[in-house]
Amino acid sequence: MATMKVLNMAGAEVGTVELNDSIFGIEPNKAVVHEVVKNHLANVRQGTQSALTRAEVSGGGKKPWRQKGTGHARQGSTRAPQWTHGGIVFAPKPRSYSYVLNKKVKRLALKSVLSAKAADGELIVIDRIAMDSIKTKDFRNFLSAVKCDGKAVVVTPEVRENVVKSARNIPGVQTTTATILSVYDLLNAKYLVLDQEALAKIEEVYA
Repeated sequence: MATMKVLNMAGAEVGTVELNDSIFGIEPNKAVVHEVVKNHLANVRQGTQSALTRAEVSGGGKKPWRQKGTGHARQGSTRAPQWTHGGIVFAPKPRSYSYVLNKKVKRLALKSVLSAKAADGELIVIDRIAMDSIKTKDFRNFLSAVKCDGKAVVVTPEVRENVVKSARNIPGVQTTTATILSVYDLLNAKYLVLDQEALAKIEEVYA
């Protein structure tokens, strides 16, 4: 098992913790991670695009000219797709792009990302992440103290309102809980900042 330093919110080392190899020590599976990210992006698509078919555009009730003898190609309507202001062939209609992935696939992707963060030194463990009051400046100072100088996902064991509200105005910083980790959000962030209780809960849930 790999050993990680545990810091406090002032950036001082207060102990160590062993990481579970089955979660933080596997060989990342890039294909599975790609599949889960693709699934996430598909699930968040609105799918509201819409265009009119030749049956739905207005006009075009009269045949433009007689069938034969004009020298023109035969036409039945001025709203056919080849005409200006005509309908769209195979017009897109509102639909859902979402689909379901196997739970095992999603778990493997999450473990792959967590393992990559641990291997790259982008995992920071804090003994306890808590705020006495809602102070964005204090939370920013905390991130600077633990050398978290980029996009970050801060994970607590449960929703801590003061933490959430202190972090929400800092660009690139997201807060979440240990039971609803998002592979997409973890990939999009440089650092993963874990409360020690949240780390224990992740190991309990995903081991």
